[in-house]
Order: sequence, then C-alpha cells, then structure tokens
Amino acid sequence: MLRIPAVIAVLGLSALTLAACASAPGSASCDRVDSDSSIFDVVHSSGEFGTPETTLDAPVNVDATTVRDETAGDGLRVTSDDQDVFFSVSIVDGATGKAVAAGSGQIQSLSAWRENYAGLADAMMCATEGSRIVAAIPASGLSAQAAESWGVAAEQSIVVTLDLTKVYLAAADGASQYNDRRGMPSVVLAPNGRPGIIIPDAAAPTDLTTETLKKGAGAEITAQDTARVQYTAVDWGTRKVTSSTWEDGASRAVTTGADIPFASQLLGATVGSQLLVVVPGASAGSSATAYVIDILGIDPVTAAR
Repeated sequence: MLRIPAVIAVLGLSALTLAACASAPGSASCDRVDSDSSIFDVVHSSGEFGTPETTLDAPVNVDATTVRDETAGDGLRVTSDDQDVFFSVSIVDGATGKAVAAGSGQIQSLSAWRENYAGLADAMMCATEGSRIVAAIPASGLSAQAAESWGVAAEQSIVVTLDLTKVYLAAADGASQYNDRRGMPSVVLAPNGRPGIIIPDAAAPTDLTTETLKKGAGAEITAQDTARVQYTAVDWGTRKVTSSTWEDGASRAVTTGADIPFASQLLGATVGSQLLVVVPGASAGSSATAYVIDILGIDPVTAAR
C-alpha cells in the first residue's frame, strides 16, 4: 500500500477539480502531449513496472504540473474523471530527492484523487493503461493538508514516477442487445451512463431472471476474478432505489461467489457489459429487486480494495 500520513489515508489519497478531456462513457477523444521541459534531464526512473523508483541528479522545481510518458501503454485510456484507476508511485521531494511516498494506492475514480492530489490526477489524464509516467508537481497541485503532511512547502515541488497499472471503464460501453421478454423493467441512461430503472405494471418474475442489455467486448468474468462494477437496485413493489454505487460515489469489487444477489450472474459475462437481473423476494410476501449492473473491469490480484 502507498505509505501516506494517516490523516490523508482516511481520505483515500483523494484530490482539486479541473476539467476532464471528455465526460461521456467510453469516449476515446483525449490528446496526450509530453511537456517540453529540460527538468527530465535530471530525473531518472527505474524499477520493474509496478515497483517504480525515482532519483534526481539536481533539484527540481516547477510552477505547473509537468509530465512525460517514459513508456506509453496500449491499454484503455483515461478520458474522464469518472473512471477508476489503480497505480503505483514513487514520490520524492524535488528539493532534496528524499523519498516522500511509495507503493500502490487504492482503486478509485480520478475525481476522488483530485480532492487532495490534483497534480497526480492531471498526470494521469489522457494516459493509457500500462504507461509509466514521470511528473513534476508543484505544491499548488496538492491540497494544503496533503502538502503539509508530506512536508512540501509552498514554493517546493515533488517528483513522481507513476505506473498506471489499471484503467477502468466509466460505464458499460458494450453493444446494445435486443431483448423481447415481456414484463421486464425498462432502463434509461443518463449522459454519464448512470441507469434509471422503470418497473412495469406487472408481477415480478418468480425465478431469477437475467438479460444482457449491453454486450461488452472485454474479458469474460471467471470464478477466480474480482469484477469491478457499478450497480443500482430498485424494489419491485415500492419502485424505490434500495442501493446504488452511483449514489454512494464509489464502484464495488464483486466476486461471482459473493453474498450479493446478482453476483452469480457475473460469471461468463464480459467487461463492458450491462446486465439487468431480477431477483425474486427471499420469502413469501417480500418484494423482488431489479438490478442493473455495469461491468467496468477486472481488478488486478495485487490491487487494494
């Protein structure tokens, strides 16, 4: 785990809001341009991917976040602050070269990182999964609390080597599928992909029922995998939302054997898919629940959850 002061750890290394390149789910429009700066002549990154190290030949100080891709990955691109990311970093003090933090953060959205670590979020925007990113970040790219906790004065900077291990979809981006089963809920989507569930004026199915609303082109979920999902649950009888990761503001890690009513239906589904699952009431007189689940990716085995 990334070693950081406890007060910041509680916030999940969160980060200041800047505009993303694109906000639509699945958008691929985002330009990645290296900063033209001589500071990278004195910055050296080493270590295997996932365990980066950073050393300096001379002090580094910048007025704005300065970025270069040491290597560019060929995975999914970060185009939205709504996307979850997982990365490892090596951070040193720009004035002394002394280590400030090292390790892996938790899986969370880029917007969550921005609350206290805007510079890190800026460094990842438009980058691709599998990239090694080198960045110099001024104290202004950190919240006052984060800068103080790391001992970074207002006129100082940090230097970062960041390995972008995993980038997740912001929402299901698969191909829409035709379903003709009568009496099933309808699903409407907000511009960011967040689903709304419309319960029909009909009795709920008496058996567990699953439809694929979108078929993703990603990997199939196996029994050994931990899927990263967003979901919304609506009570069939009251037509009210009973739980929603979208409302909670964080995705969820789910295995196919988890004690979650829809978990078993993830087995064999593909990343990028959206499922509609109706689970009958657990007992006589209890109401069914309709779930819409977006499969955003598969968590790396080493990821913090």
